Amino acid sequence: MRVWHPFVSPLDPCPPIAEKTFIIPPNVTMPWQPPGLPQFSPYEALKLGTLWPAYYSPYETTPK
Repeated sequence: MRVWHPFVSPLDPCPPIAEKTFIIPPNVTMPWQPPGLPQFSPYEALKLGTLWPAYYSPYETTPK
């Protein structure tokens, strides 16, 4: 998860949002699969959607 601090205008009539968070998918920071990565069991891989724990990223709601 990364944090971004948007510009807050003094003339904006809405309450400012001081920081926004967003999730970077694992395949962005590790674009190819290096050899010898640990693997989930077949049952866990089907349940989680990937064979490799390094590429697993759960979908979580971001705090508001």
